[in-house]
Amino acid sequence: MPISQDQAPAPREEPHLVQAANLDVVDEANASPEIKGLYQQFREDFGRPQVPGILQCFATHPPLLVHMMGLAKSMLFVDGVLGRQHKEMISTFVSAINNCSYCTDSHAYSFRVQGGSAPALDAVLACDPESRSITAEERTLLQFVKKITEESQSIAPSDMEAMRLAGWTDLQIAEAIHVTALFATFNRVVNAFGLPSQELLKQFERPQQEVNGDSHA
Repeated sequence: MPISQDQAPAPREEPHLVQAANLDVVDEANASPEIKGLYQQFREDFGRPQVPGILQCFATHPPLLVHMMGLAKSMLFVDGVLGRQHKEMISTFVSAINNCSYCTDSHAYSFRVQGGSAPALDAVLACDPESRSITAEERTLLQFVKKITEESQSIAPSDMEAMRLAGWTDLQIAEAIHVTALFATFNRVVNAFGLPSQELLKQFERPQQEVNGDSHA
C-alpha cells in the first residue's frame, strides 16, 4: 500500500540552480519563454515547485521536453496495467544496473513512498532478482528486466512464456519493456550530463521492524 502524503517524508526540493558536472542544463533564469511555460506546466501537473534536473536536460531540445513530460504524466507516474510501485521497482533496478546514481536515488525514494518495503528495496539496489525479499512474481519480472537491460538481443518467446507463467499479462509485459527501455535512455542522459544524486532516499528513516522483519515468500 502506498504511504500517504502525511506519512511520507517530504522530498527535499532541488536547489533552483541545478549543477550538472559535464554539460549545462537549461535553468529557468536562462530559459526561453517556451521552456518557462513548460516548466510552469510541470509545476501545475505534478504539484512540485522545482523542476527536476532531468527535465532541464531534456529542455535543451524543447520538442523532446514536451514528449518526456507527456510520458511522465501518461505512463511513468501513474498506475497503468502495471501499478506505480512495480514501475518504480523497475526504474530503480534498471538505474542501479546502469550505475545512474541520480535516477537510482529518486526512484528508490518513490518506490518506498509507493509502499515498497525496505528489504525489497535492498534487493533491488543490489540488482539481485533472485532475492527472497521480493515475491516469486517480482523475481521473474526483475529477471526479465535484467535480461532486457543487459542482453536484449537474446530475448526470446521463452522469456515471454516465463512471464506469463508467473502471472503477468501480455499488456503488463509490454509495459515492463517500455519502462525498462525508457530508463536505458534516462540513465544515459543523466550520466552524460553529469547530474549528481539528490540523496532523497536518506530522508527515509527505516523502521526497526522492517530491518528485522521477515521477507516475502
